[in-house]
Amino acid sequence: MENSSGSGEIETEQAPALAPAPDTSRKAVKTKVPEIEIHLYRQGKGPIDVFKACLGGWDQDQLEVRDILEKYGFKSVYAFSLDSGRGVPIRFHPRNGRSLLPYKEGAVIHIDGEPKDSLIKPITRILLGVAVITLLITIVTKETPQWVQRLNVFGGNFPPWVLACMVIVFTRMRKRTKDFLKKCGL
Repeated sequence: MENSSGSGEIETEQAPALAPAPDTSRKAVKTKVPEIEIHLYRQGKGPIDVFKACLGGWDQDQLEVRDILEKYGFKSVYAFSLDSGRGVPIRFHPRNGRSLLPYKEGAVIHIDGEPKDSLIKPITRILLGVAVITLLITIVTKETPQWVQRLNVFGGNFPPWVLACMVIVFTRMRKRTKDFLKKCGL
């Protein structure tokens, strides 16, 4: 194409070069990652979620247990059966978080999770218990009971909140000891 401008020069325009054709000699290999279907329960109730999880590891046959624990806030997971309930714990490697036992592609498994213990709940219960017992003691007894004055353990007045704390600590210790004895089989 020729364009003439006022200076007498001739300008030529060329058509843009076509982009090179994409190289089809490279082949992309896509492998299918093996998956299993998981029915997830929380303390035997549910299922709270049904999802597909990819298997990992060298042989692509290990479940990513740590990811499930973190995502759902569990401290441990167990094999689960609708008929018999919770089974054995699903153990995993501490370094990589994958299950120690292999799974087959396309398997459907049921898992029961045990939620993490919250620290807020027991602390709130203890504080509320101390407050309620202290309030009850102060309302019921307008003055220090006679038996407390006779004991004179602390050398002075016996504040009701100390008694409330002692009651709560005693009951908590008794409960924990009872659970410990049950675990030991006594």
